[in-house]
Amino acid sequence: MTISAAGYRDLANRDVLACAVVTVAAKLPMSMTPLMMVFLTRGLPGGYVLAASLVAVYVLGEVLGAALLGLFLDPSRMRGQLSIGLVVGAIAFTTLALTQNVTVLAIAAFVAGAGPSTTPGGLRAMLLGLVPDALVPKAMGFDAMITQVVWAVAPALVTVLALSVDHRAPVVVSVSLVVVAAWLVFILPRGHVTSRSGTAKPRVVASAWPIYLVSAAALAQLAVAELVLPALLEHRGIGIGWIGPLLMGFAACSALGAVLYGLRPWPGSLRAQGLVLLVVTATCVGALALFPNLPGIAGALLAAGLFQSGVLVTRSLALRERLPVGAHAAGFSMMYAVTGAGYGLTAVIAAWAMDVGNPVWAVFGGVAVTLVLTAVSAAAERRQPR
Repeated sequence: MTISAAGYRDLANRDVLACAVVTVAAKLPMSMTPLMMVFLTRGLPGGYVLAASLVAVYVLGEVLGAALLGLFLDPSRMRGQLSIGLVVGAIAFTTLALTQNVTVLAIAAFVAGAGPSTTPGGLRAMLLGLVPDALVPKAMGFDAMITQVVWAVAPALVTVLALSVDHRAPVVVSVSLVVVAAWLVFILPRGHVTSRSGTAKPRVVASAWPIYLVSAAALAQLAVAELVLPALLEHRGIGIGWIGPLLMGFAACSALGAVLYGLRPWPGSLRAQGLVLLVVTATCVGALALFPNLPGIAGALLAAGLFQSGVLVTRSLALRERLPVGAHAAGFSMMYAVTGAGYGLTAVIAAWAMDVGNPVWAVFGGVAVTLVLTAVSAAAERRQPR
């Protein structure tokens, strides 16, 4: 595959920037939700346990919604479909702030996850339809950078709003952003992706399952970083206050890695690049458990962030090559669903490992999940035609 050496400045046009604005408006509420649930429910019976349960229900809604609703995305009507999903999500988020009934909260959390769940995949497919083939790697790097920046900003934004304004303020901001995204999605040009009509066939979308599996393996590393790192710091006698700066550094390095990947062509196929980057990322995450001090842990975590984003970019590019244009939106939605499932699987294994052992074993458990998923994916991809 030959890639042009054109720089990121070639992406600086009105259409791509409009897509970036819509992406930020749609993804920021999603990334705000986990911590937002904590502030919403900490004064209710159940407190943090209720918050964790609602987050689990929300993620379940995202996973099922992206997997099932993504199959119905019609490229010729995608803007309307995404807008409807976002409006449904806005209504569900509003319900979360207006009720204290546990059953209603659970239903609203599920709908808030399922409604906008096809938005990331749909917007990514639309972005690809706005750029020529030579700029696709850079567009994917740009999209990954936006995602990482959003995830870095969201926790701080929720904390400031909840503590300085009101515990419902993050919900107001989230609903406002979702409504804005539902409106702005119509300013996006159709591009060549949205000129093809017809929904994707499930068999075609499912044929790319080895690619989805590697994406799940990549998110397993993120689960280790977010869920095990606090316990690991305490286990090493390091102040828990370092967790915020470390995770922000991880996100910043992920954004930088996405940009660096798109700067130039790299040797080897996308398949090989993704597998190599994933093994390197797993090695860096595994090193977290080996360093006894803060500098070593910080260095390993930042290195993991730098390489992890490259995995996600290569997988998106590989999926684009694998599926026909009309199935891109459904494929990206399916990838989003499977990565959420990989995150959840790793969270369960990490929790079990910390319960029966210690955070060191939890880190190694997450790495083991990654390596197993990677091995299965590599074996499957070798049997599939290129």
